[in-house]
Amino acid sequence: MFIQTEATPNPQTLKFLPGRDVMPGEPKDFRDEEAAKISPLASALFTIDGVTGVFFGADFIAVTKGDSDWAHLKPAILGAIMEHFMSSQPLINDGESAAPSGQAEEFFEADDKEMVEVIKELLDTRVRPAVAMDGGDIIFKGFKQGTVYLHMQGACSGCPSSTATLKNGIENLLRHFVPGVEDVQQI
Repeated sequence: MFIQTEATPNPQTLKFLPGRDVMPGEPKDFRDEEAAKISPLASALFTIDGVTGVFFGADFIAVTKGDSDWAHLKPAILGAIMEHFMSSQPLINDGESAAPSGQAEEFFEADDKEMVEVIKELLDTRVRPAVAMDGGDIIFKGFKQGTVYLHMQGACSGCPSSTATLKNGIENLLRHFVPGVEDVQQI
């Protein structure tokens, strides 16, 4: 099995591509060892000293580190990923929810439903695929008084360029296509 790695805009996160599907459907973000207990692979990655975050995308695994050096972490991470896929263990344990943890209900006024549908369509078709290429994801959380609230995951969470992505990219896109959008905020 050959696993490719790619840098992301976040220097603390590397993207690992095992050459197969990882998490079909909605991505899954693990920010700590407790949340990772539902996944054998995420649990194995968190046992590696220095790993602080794991994110499963459609065809990749993004791993975030603390102060450790990639030269020391990368071989252990590659080994854990390879071992997982060779063992044929499930990505998420049976009976456990693959739904993103901590997902609160979306919030917006009923009168804004059509606008929210357009916002979500733009995010799904134009933003999320580009962000996934960088090892992350952006989730719509809400819309209130002209402000769109988004949650950043994976490599996007804590990325130095995430503010620029939000303001210069996503905000400009939404303001152009959706009259009424004035601001985009991360929550």
